[in-house]
Amino acid sequence: MIGGGGIRTPLVIFGINDIAQNLGIKEMALYDPDENRVQLMAALGRAIVAREGGSLKITVADKIESAVEGCDYIMNSIRVGGITSRAADELAAIKNNYPGQETTGPAGAAMALRTVPVVLEQARIVEKYAPEGWIVSFTNPAGLITQALSTHTNAKVVGICDTPTELMHHIARALGARHDEVHCEYIGLNHLGWIRKIHLRGEDITEKVLADDALLASFYHVPLFDGDMIRQLGLIPTEYLYFYYNRRKALEKQKMHGGSRGAEVEKLNEALLKTLDAELRAGSNQDAIATYAAYLNRRSGSYMRLEAKGGSAFDAEATFDEDPFRVASGYHKIAMDVITALSSESPSRIIVNTRNNGTLSDLDAADIIETPCQISRNSIIPEPLGRLPDEVKGLVHAVKSYERAAIKSAMTAAADQGNALSHPLARLIARKAFLLHPAIGDWEASDPLLHDLLDPTCIHC
Repeated sequence: MIGGGGIRTPLVIFGINDIAQNLGIKEMALYDPDENRVQLMAALGRAIVAREGGSLKITVADKIESAVEGCDYIMNSIRVGGITSRAADELAAIKNNYPGQETTGPAGAAMALRTVPVVLEQARIVEKYAPEGWIVSFTNPAGLITQALSTHTNAKVVGICDTPTELMHHIARALGARHDEVHCEYIGLNHLGWIRKIHLRGEDITEKVLADDALLASFYHVPLFDGDMIRQLGLIPTEYLYFYYNRRKALEKQKMHGGSRGAEVEKLNEALLKTLDAELRAGSNQDAIATYAAYLNRRSGSYMRLEAKGGSAFDAEATFDEDPFRVASGYHKIAMDVITALSSESPSRIIVNTRNNGTLSDLDAADIIETPCQISRNSIIPEPLGRLPDEVKGLVHAVKSYERAAIKSAMTAAADQGNALSHPLARLIARKAFLLHPAIGDWEASDPLLHDLLDPTCIHC
Protein backbone atom coordinates (compact mmCIF):
# COMPACT_ATOMS: atom_id res chain seq x y z
CA MET A 1 0.00 0.00 0.00
CA ILE A 2 1.56 3.24 -1.22
CA GLY A 3 0.41 5.89 1.23
CA GLY A 4 0.42 3.37 4.07
CA GLY A 5 0.59 6.15 6.66
CA GLY A 6 -2.94 7.21 5.76
CA ILE A 7 -5.57 7.29 8.49
CA ARG A 8 -7.70 4.63 6.78
CA THR A 9 -4.85 2.13 6.36
CA PRO A 10 -5.82 0.05 9.44
CA LEU A 11 -9.35 -0.24 8.04
CA VAL A 12 -7.91 -1.55 4.76
CA ILE A 13 -5.63 -3.93 6.69
CA PHE A 14 -8.75 -5.33 8.36
CA GLY A 15 -10.31 -5.87 4.94
CA ILE A 16 -7.25 -7.50 3.41
CA ASN A 17 -6.83 -9.73 6.45
CA ASP A 18 -10.45 -10.79 6.03
CA ILE A 19 -9.81 -12.13 2.51
CA ALA A 20 -6.17 -13.17 3.01
CA GLN A 21 -6.75 -16.85 3.72
CA ASN A 22 -9.10 -17.43 0.79
CA LEU A 23 -6.82 -15.64 -1.67
CA GLY A 24 -3.50 -16.84 -0.29
CA ILE A 25 -2.32 -13.35 0.66
CA LYS A 26 0.73 -13.64 2.89
CA GLU A 27 2.00 -10.10 3.34
CA MET A 28 0.90 -6.49 3.13
CA ALA A 29 3.76 -4.01 2.82
CA LEU A 30 3.21 -0.37 3.72
CA TYR A 31 5.18 2.50 2.27
CA ASP A 32 4.89 6.16 3.20
CA PRO A 33 7.43 9.01 3.32
CA ASP A 34 6.14 9.86 6.83
CA GLU A 35 7.96 7.15 8.80
CA ASN A 36 6.33 7.90 12.14
CA ARG A 37 2.81 7.80 10.69
CA VAL A 38 3.35 4.58 8.75
CA GLN A 39 4.85 2.83 11.79
CA LEU A 40 1.84 3.91 13.85
CA MET A 41 -0.64 2.65 11.25
CA ALA A 42 1.31 -0.62 10.95
CA ALA A 43 1.22 -1.13 14.72
CA LEU A 44 -2.52 -0.56 14.84
CA GLY A 45 -2.98 -2.82 11.82
CA ARG A 46 -1.04 -5.62 13.52
CA ALA A 47 -3.23 -5.21 16.61
CA ILE A 48 -6.33 -5.55 14.44
CA VAL A 49 -4.98 -8.66 12.70
CA ALA A 50 -4.13 -10.19 16.11
CA ARG A 51 -7.62 -9.43 17.41
CA GLU A 52 -9.18 -11.06 14.37
CA GLY A 53 -6.97 -14.13 14.64
CA GLY A 54 -5.44 -13.59 11.22
CA SER A 55 -2.01 -14.49 9.90
CA LEU A 56 -1.49 -11.54 7.54
CA LYS A 57 2.04 -10.20 7.92
CA ILE A 58 2.27 -6.39 8.05
CA THR A 59 5.63 -4.92 7.07
CA VAL A 60 6.93 -1.39 6.56
CA ALA A 61 9.22 -0.69 3.60
CA ASP A 62 11.77 2.13 3.64
CA LYS A 63 11.65 2.47 -0.16
CA ILE A 64 8.76 2.33 -2.58
CA GLU A 65 10.70 -0.08 -4.80
CA SER A 66 11.04 -2.71 -2.09
CA ALA A 67 7.39 -2.23 -1.10
CA VAL A 68 5.97 -2.98 -4.55
CA GLU A 69 8.49 -5.47 -5.91
CA GLY A 70 6.77 -8.68 -6.98
CA CYS A 71 3.38 -7.65 -5.60
CA ASP A 72 0.14 -8.89 -7.16
CA TYR A 73 -1.78 -5.82 -6.02
CA ILE A 74 -0.51 -2.33 -5.31
CA MET A 75 -2.99 -0.10 -3.54
CA ASN A 76 -2.29 3.58 -3.98
CA SER A 77 -3.88 5.97 -1.52
CA ILE A 78 -1.85 9.15 -1.27
CA ARG A 79 -2.60 12.74 -0.39
CA VAL A 80 0.18 15.04 -1.58
CA GLY A 81 0.61 17.70 1.09
CA GLY A 82 -1.40 15.74 3.62
CA ILE A 83 -4.61 16.78 5.34
CA THR A 84 -3.13 20.24 5.91
CA SER A 85 -3.16 20.88 2.16
CA ARG A 86 -6.72 19.62 1.89
CA ALA A 87 -7.85 22.01 4.61
CA ALA A 88 -5.92 24.87 3.02
CA ASP A 89 -7.35 24.12 -0.44
CA GLU A 90 -10.90 24.13 0.87
CA LEU A 91 -10.43 27.34 2.83
CA ALA A 92 -8.80 29.02 -0.18
CA ALA A 93 -11.79 28.04 -2.32
CA ILE A 94 -14.20 29.49 0.24
CA LYS A 95 -12.15 32.69 0.43
CA ASN A 96 -12.61 33.03 -3.34
CA ASN A 97 -16.37 32.38 -3.07
CA TYR A 98 -16.43 28.79 -4.23
CA PRO A 99 -17.50 25.83 -2.08
CA GLY A 100 -14.52 24.10 -0.52
CA GLN A 101 -14.55 20.35 -1.24
CA GLU A 102 -11.47 18.18 -1.59
CA THR A 103 -12.26 16.53 -4.96
CA THR A 104 -14.55 18.98 -6.78
CA GLY A 105 -14.22 22.61 -7.80
CA PRO A 106 -11.04 24.59 -7.03
CA ALA A 107 -9.83 22.35 -4.19
CA GLY A 108 -10.19 19.26 -6.35
CA ALA A 109 -8.27 20.96 -9.16
CA ALA A 110 -5.42 21.88 -6.79
CA MET A 111 -5.32 18.32 -5.51
CA ALA A 112 -5.10 17.03 -9.08
CA LEU A 113 -2.30 19.41 -10.08
CA ARG A 114 -0.21 18.30 -7.08
CA THR A 115 -0.98 14.61 -7.37
CA VAL A 116 -0.69 13.70 -11.06
CA PRO A 117 3.14 13.91 -11.32
CA VAL A 118 3.57 11.89 -8.12
CA VAL A 119 1.25 9.02 -9.07
CA LEU A 120 2.75 8.81 -12.56
CA GLU A 121 6.23 8.45 -11.08
CA GLN A 122 4.98 5.80 -8.68
CA ALA A 123 3.21 3.91 -11.47
CA ARG A 124 6.41 3.76 -13.50
CA ILE A 125 8.13 2.18 -10.52
CA VAL A 126 5.31 -0.38 -10.38
CA GLU A 127 5.75 -1.06 -14.10
CA LYS A 128 9.41 -1.88 -13.46
CA TYR A 129 9.19 -3.83 -10.20
CA ALA A 130 5.73 -5.43 -10.44
CA PRO A 131 4.85 -5.49 -14.15
CA GLU A 132 2.05 -8.02 -13.65
CA GLY A 133 0.61 -6.28 -10.62
CA TRP A 134 -2.65 -4.36 -10.57
CA ILE A 135 -2.67 -0.80 -9.25
CA VAL A 136 -5.86 -0.45 -7.23
CA SER A 137 -6.06 3.31 -6.86
CA PHE A 138 -7.96 5.03 -4.07
CA THR A 139 -6.13 8.30 -4.71
CA ASN A 140 -8.39 11.31 -5.27
CA PRO A 141 -9.65 12.80 -7.46
CA ALA A 142 -10.10 9.16 -8.39
CA GLY A 143 -11.42 9.47 -11.94
CA LEU A 144 -8.85 12.04 -13.02
CA ILE A 145 -5.98 10.13 -11.40
CA THR A 146 -7.07 6.89 -13.07
CA GLN A 147 -7.28 8.79 -16.37
CA ALA A 148 -3.70 10.01 -15.98
CA LEU A 149 -2.41 6.55 -15.05
CA SER A 150 -4.31 4.83 -17.85
CA THR A 151 -3.26 7.35 -20.53
CA HIS A 152 0.36 7.93 -19.62
CA THR A 153 1.61 4.59 -18.26
CA ASN A 154 1.35 0.94 -19.24
CA ALA A 155 0.46 -0.18 -15.73
CA LYS A 156 -2.67 -2.23 -15.15
CA VAL A 157 -4.88 0.14 -13.17
CA VAL A 158 -8.39 0.31 -11.78
CA GLY A 159 -9.76 3.26 -9.85
CA ILE A 160 -12.06 2.63 -6.91
CA CYS A 161 -14.47 4.68 -4.85
CA ASP A 162 -17.17 3.57 -2.43
CA THR A 163 -19.61 6.41 -3.26
CA PRO A 164 -21.86 4.61 -5.80
CA THR A 165 -21.95 1.34 -3.85
CA GLU A 166 -22.68 3.27 -0.65
CA LEU A 167 -25.64 4.98 -2.32
CA MET A 168 -26.96 1.64 -3.54
CA HIS A 169 -26.78 0.19 -0.04
CA HIS A 170 -28.70 3.22 1.25
CA ILE A 171 -31.32 2.65 -1.46
CA ALA A 172 -31.68 -1.03 -0.56
CA ARG A 173 -31.96 -0.20 3.14
CA ALA A 174 -34.59 2.47 2.46
CA LEU A 175 -36.58 -0.01 0.38
CA GLY A 176 -36.41 -2.60 3.14
CA ALA A 177 -34.62 -5.00 0.81
CA ARG A 178 -31.39 -6.94 0.72
CA HIS A 179 -28.62 -5.43 -1.37
CA ASP A 180 -28.74 -8.37 -3.80
CA GLU A 181 -32.47 -7.79 -4.38
CA VAL A 182 -31.88 -4.30 -5.78
CA HIS A 183 -30.30 -3.70 -9.18
CA CYS A 184 -29.27 -0.15 -10.02
CA GLU A 185 -28.19 1.20 -13.38
CA TYR A 186 -25.40 3.69 -12.76
CA ILE A 187 -23.83 6.19 -15.17
CA GLY A 188 -21.24 8.95 -15.01
CA LEU A 189 -17.78 9.78 -13.75
CA ASN A 190 -16.20 9.57 -10.33
CA HIS A 191 -17.95 11.97 -7.95
CA LEU A 192 -20.21 12.87 -10.89
CA GLY A 193 -22.56 9.92 -11.12
CA TRP A 194 -26.26 9.15 -11.19
CA ILE A 195 -28.62 6.20 -10.70
CA ARG A 196 -30.68 5.90 -13.88
CA LYS A 197 -32.84 2.88 -13.08
CA ILE A 198 -33.81 0.92 -9.96
CA HIS A 199 -35.11 -2.63 -10.14
CA LEU A 200 -36.43 -4.34 -7.02
CA ARG A 201 -36.63 -8.14 -7.34
CA GLY A 202 -36.78 -7.72 -11.13
CA GLU A 203 -39.45 -4.98 -11.17
CA ASP A 204 -38.59 -1.49 -12.47
CA ILE A 205 -39.61 0.78 -9.59
CA THR A 206 -37.79 3.92 -10.76
CA GLU A 207 -40.93 6.02 -11.23
CA LYS A 208 -42.35 4.97 -7.86
CA VAL A 209 -39.09 5.95 -6.17
CA LEU A 210 -38.90 9.30 -7.97
CA ALA A 211 -42.43 10.15 -6.82
CA ASP A 212 -41.62 9.69 -3.12
CA ASP A 213 -39.87 12.71 -1.54
CA ALA A 214 -39.35 11.05 1.84
CA LEU A 215 -37.82 7.98 0.21
CA LEU A 216 -35.47 10.07 -1.94
CA ALA A 217 -34.30 12.07 1.08
CA SER A 218 -33.54 8.86 2.98
CA PHE A 219 -30.92 7.86 0.41
CA TYR A 220 -28.43 10.37 1.87
CA HIS A 221 -26.76 10.88 5.26
CA VAL A 222 -28.40 14.30 5.45
CA PRO A 223 -31.07 15.85 3.19
CA LEU A 224 -29.25 17.15 0.12
CA PHE A 225 -31.48 17.47 -2.94
CA ASP A 226 -34.96 18.82 -3.63
CA GLY A 227 -37.32 16.10 -4.79
CA ASP A 228 -38.63 18.23 -7.65
CA MET A 229 -35.08 18.68 -8.94
CA ILE A 230 -34.46 14.92 -8.90
CA ARG A 231 -37.74 14.29 -10.72
CA GLN A 232 -36.90 16.87 -13.39
CA LEU A 233 -33.58 15.16 -13.97
CA GLY A 234 -35.13 11.71 -13.88
CA LEU A 235 -31.87 10.65 -12.25
CA ILE A 236 -30.79 10.13 -8.64
CA PRO A 237 -27.50 11.95 -8.08
CA THR A 238 -24.66 10.82 -5.87
CA GLU A 239 -23.87 13.15 -2.99
CA TYR A 240 -21.01 14.99 -4.72
CA LEU A 241 -23.44 16.50 -7.22
CA TYR A 242 -24.44 18.73 -4.32
CA PHE A 243 -21.36 20.83 -5.13
CA TYR A 244 -22.67 21.37 -8.65
CA TYR A 245 -26.42 21.60 -8.09
CA ASN A 246 -26.35 23.45 -4.75
CA ARG A 247 -23.13 25.48 -4.94
CA ARG A 248 -24.53 28.62 -3.32
CA LYS A 249 -26.06 26.72 -0.42
CA ALA A 250 -22.86 24.74 0.18
CA LEU A 251 -20.81 27.94 0.23
CA GLU A 252 -23.33 29.68 2.47
CA LYS A 253 -23.23 26.87 5.05
CA GLN A 254 -19.44 26.76 4.99
CA LYS A 255 -19.18 30.49 5.48
CA MET A 256 -21.76 30.34 8.28
CA HIS A 257 -19.74 27.61 9.96
CA GLY A 258 -16.47 29.46 9.39
CA GLY A 259 -14.54 26.40 8.24
CA SER A 260 -14.54 23.36 6.01
CA ARG A 261 -14.84 19.61 6.27
CA GLY A 262 -11.10 19.28 5.68
CA ALA A 263 -10.28 21.63 8.54
CA GLU A 264 -12.49 19.57 10.86
CA VAL A 265 -10.97 16.29 9.71
CA GLU A 266 -7.53 17.77 10.33
CA LYS A 267 -8.48 18.40 13.97
CA LEU A 268 -10.00 14.93 14.31
CA ASN A 269 -6.83 13.38 12.89
CA GLU A 270 -4.52 15.31 15.20
CA ALA A 271 -6.44 14.12 18.26
CA LEU A 272 -6.62 10.54 16.96
CA LEU A 273 -2.90 10.24 16.22
CA LYS A 274 -1.92 11.59 19.62
CA THR A 275 -4.24 9.17 21.45
CA LEU A 276 -3.30 6.16 19.33
CA ASP A 277 0.40 6.77 19.87
CA ALA A 278 -0.05 6.90 23.64
CA GLU A 279 -2.27 3.80 23.79
CA LEU A 280 -0.09 1.67 21.53
CA ARG A 281 3.09 2.69 23.38
CA ALA A 282 1.39 1.65 26.63
CA GLY A 283 0.47 -1.73 25.12
CA SER A 284 -3.25 -0.91 25.29
CA ASN A 285 -3.99 -2.37 21.88
CA GLN A 286 -7.69 -2.98 22.43
CA ASP A 287 -8.15 0.58 23.66
CA ALA A 288 -6.37 1.81 20.53
CA ILE A 289 -8.70 -0.21 18.30
CA ALA A 290 -11.73 1.17 20.17
CA THR A 291 -10.37 4.72 19.80
CA TYR A 292 -9.90 4.16 16.08
CA ALA A 293 -13.41 2.72 15.66
CA ALA A 294 -14.91 5.71 17.48
CA TYR A 295 -12.98 8.03 15.17
CA LEU A 296 -14.30 6.24 12.07
CA ASN A 297 -17.87 6.49 13.37
CA ARG A 298 -17.54 10.20 14.09
CA ARG A 299 -15.97 10.87 10.70
CA SER A 300 -18.64 8.90 8.85
CA GLY A 301 -21.51 10.20 10.97
CA SER A 302 -20.59 13.81 10.34
CA TYR A 303 -20.27 13.44 6.58
CA MET A 304 -21.87 16.34 4.61
CA ARG A 305 -23.31 17.85 7.80
CA LEU A 306 -21.33 21.03 7.47
CA GLU A 307 -22.11 21.69 3.81
CA ALA A 308 -25.79 20.76 3.98
CA LYS A 309 -26.76 21.95 7.47
CA GLY A 310 -23.95 24.11 8.79
CA GLY A 311 -23.33 21.42 11.41
CA SER A 312 -20.05 20.14 12.74
CA ALA A 313 -18.16 16.89 13.17
CA PHE A 314 -17.91 17.87 16.82
CA ASP A 315 -21.68 17.97 17.38
CA ALA A 316 -22.82 15.35 19.88
CA GLU A 317 -25.14 13.66 17.38
CA ALA A 318 -22.53 13.63 14.58
CA THR A 319 -21.55 10.01 14.98
CA PHE A 320 -22.65 6.48 14.19
CA ASP A 321 -22.95 3.67 16.70
CA GLU A 322 -21.87 0.63 14.70
CA ASP A 323 -18.91 -1.60 14.04
CA PRO A 324 -17.10 0.33 11.27
CA PHE A 325 -15.05 -2.73 10.32
CA ARG A 326 -18.12 -4.81 9.49
CA VAL A 327 -20.37 -2.34 7.74
CA ALA A 328 -22.09 -3.54 4.57
CA SER A 329 -20.22 -1.06 2.38
CA GLY A 330 -17.36 1.35 2.68
CA TYR A 331 -13.79 2.27 1.87
CA HIS A 332 -12.24 -1.08 2.71
CA LYS A 333 -15.10 -3.19 1.35
CA ILE A 334 -14.73 -1.89 -2.20
CA ALA A 335 -11.00 -2.71 -2.14
CA MET A 336 -11.71 -6.23 -0.85
CA ASP A 337 -14.38 -6.79 -3.49
CA VAL A 338 -12.20 -5.62 -6.38
CA ILE A 339 -9.13 -7.63 -5.33
CA THR A 340 -11.27 -10.71 -4.71
CA ALA A 341 -12.91 -10.38 -8.13
CA LEU A 342 -9.58 -9.87 -9.93
CA SER A 343 -8.36 -13.08 -8.27
CA SER A 344 -11.42 -15.16 -9.17
CA GLU A 345 -12.63 -17.07 -12.20
CA SER A 346 -16.25 -16.15 -11.42
CA PRO A 347 -17.19 -12.58 -12.43
CA SER A 348 -18.59 -10.07 -9.94
CA ARG A 349 -20.52 -6.90 -10.75
CA ILE A 350 -18.67 -3.94 -9.21
CA ILE A 351 -18.67 -0.22 -10.05
CA VAL A 352 -15.12 0.97 -10.75
CA ASN A 353 -13.24 3.61 -12.71
CA THR A 354 -12.02 2.11 -15.96
CA ARG A 355 -11.76 2.77 -19.71
CA ASN A 356 -15.03 3.52 -21.45
CA ASN A 357 -14.38 1.22 -24.45
CA GLY A 358 -17.77 1.95 -25.98
CA THR A 359 -19.81 1.64 -22.78
CA LEU A 360 -21.09 5.20 -23.18
CA SER A 361 -21.33 6.01 -26.87
CA ASP A 362 -20.99 9.75 -26.18
CA LEU A 363 -17.42 9.44 -24.87
CA ASP A 364 -14.08 8.35 -26.32
CA ALA A 365 -12.97 4.76 -25.84
CA ALA A 366 -9.98 5.82 -23.71
CA ASP A 367 -12.01 8.07 -21.39
CA ILE A 368 -12.13 6.84 -17.81
CA ILE A 369 -15.68 6.51 -16.58
CA GLU A 370 -17.19 5.18 -13.36
CA THR A 371 -19.38 2.29 -14.38
CA PRO A 372 -20.67 -1.19 -13.45
CA CYS A 373 -18.26 -3.85 -14.69
CA GLN A 374 -18.03 -7.60 -14.76
CA ILE A 375 -14.70 -8.24 -13.03
CA SER A 376 -12.91 -11.56 -12.94
CA ARG A 377 -9.31 -12.75 -13.10
CA ASN A 378 -7.31 -10.03 -14.87
CA SER A 379 -10.46 -8.85 -16.63
CA ILE A 380 -12.60 -5.72 -16.24
CA ILE A 381 -15.48 -5.55 -18.73
CA PRO A 382 -17.86 -2.55 -18.52
CA GLU A 383 -21.56 -3.14 -19.04
CA PRO A 384 -22.96 -1.35 -22.14
CA LEU A 385 -25.02 1.70 -21.21
CA GLY A 386 -25.82 3.45 -24.49
CA ARG A 387 -26.02 7.23 -24.51
CA LEU A 388 -25.78 9.73 -21.69
CA PRO A 389 -29.08 11.38 -20.81
CA ASP A 390 -29.37 14.92 -22.20
CA GLU A 391 -29.77 16.23 -18.65
CA VAL A 392 -26.16 15.34 -17.75
CA LYS A 393 -24.37 15.03 -21.08
CA GLY A 394 -23.01 18.58 -21.09
CA LEU A 395 -21.80 18.34 -17.50
CA VAL A 396 -19.98 15.06 -18.10
CA HIS A 397 -18.28 16.34 -21.25
CA ALA A 398 -17.23 19.57 -19.51
CA VAL A 399 -15.68 17.68 -16.60
CA LYS A 400 -13.81 15.34 -18.97
CA SER A 401 -12.42 18.39 -20.81
CA TYR A 402 -11.34 19.88 -17.49
CA GLU A 403 -9.63 16.61 -16.53
CA ARG A 404 -7.61 16.53 -19.74
CA ALA A 405 -6.46 20.12 -19.27
CA ALA A 406 -5.56 19.59 -15.60
CA ILE A 407 -3.50 16.49 -16.44
CA LYS A 408 -1.73 18.36 -19.26
CA SER A 409 -0.93 21.28 -16.95
CA ALA A 410 0.50 19.01 -14.25
CA MET A 411 2.62 17.08 -16.75
CA THR A 412 3.86 20.24 -18.49
CA ALA A 413 5.08 21.64 -15.18
CA ALA A 414 6.57 18.34 -14.03
CA ALA A 415 8.57 17.98 -17.26
CA ASP A 416 10.51 21.10 -16.24
CA GLN A 417 10.52 20.14 -12.54
CA GLY A 418 8.19 23.00 -11.73
CA ASN A 419 4.54 23.40 -10.78
CA ALA A 420 1.48 24.95 -12.32
CA LEU A 421 2.02 28.16 -10.38
CA SER A 422 5.63 28.81 -11.43
CA HIS A 423 5.68 27.39 -14.98
CA PRO A 424 4.18 29.98 -17.42
CA LEU A 425 2.66 27.51 -19.90
CA ALA A 426 1.48 25.11 -17.20
CA ARG A 427 -0.14 28.04 -15.42
CA LEU A 428 -2.06 29.04 -18.54
CA ILE A 429 -3.21 25.46 -19.08
CA ALA A 430 -4.26 25.25 -15.43
CA ARG A 431 -6.27 28.45 -15.85
CA LYS A 432 -7.91 26.87 -18.90
CA ALA A 433 -8.75 23.82 -16.78
CA PHE A 434 -10.38 26.11 -14.21
CA LEU A 435 -12.29 27.88 -16.99
CA LEU A 436 -13.58 24.58 -18.38
CA HIS A 437 -14.58 23.22 -14.98
CA PRO A 438 -18.35 23.73 -14.66
CA ALA A 439 -18.03 24.33 -10.91
CA ILE A 440 -15.51 27.19 -11.51
CA GLY A 441 -15.92 28.58 -15.05
CA ASP A 442 -14.29 32.00 -14.66
CA TRP A 443 -11.09 33.13 -16.38
CA GLU A 444 -10.45 36.20 -14.21
CA ALA A 445 -11.02 34.23 -10.99
CA SER A 446 -8.58 31.52 -12.07
CA ASP A 447 -5.47 33.63 -11.45
CA PRO A 448 -6.02 34.47 -7.76
CA LEU A 449 -7.42 30.98 -7.22
CA LEU A 450 -4.21 29.39 -8.49
CA HIS A 451 -2.14 31.61 -6.24
CA ASP A 452 -4.17 30.90 -3.12
CA LEU A 453 -4.29 27.17 -3.83
CA LEU A 454 -0.72 26.44 -4.90
CA ASP A 455 1.55 29.10 -3.40
CA PRO A 456 3.35 27.28 -0.52
CA THR A 457 3.31 30.49 1.53
CA CYS A 458 -0.48 30.62 1.33
CA ILE A 459 -1.51 27.77 3.63
CA HIS A 460 -4.81 28.74 5.27
CA CYS A 461 -4.49 32.17 3.58
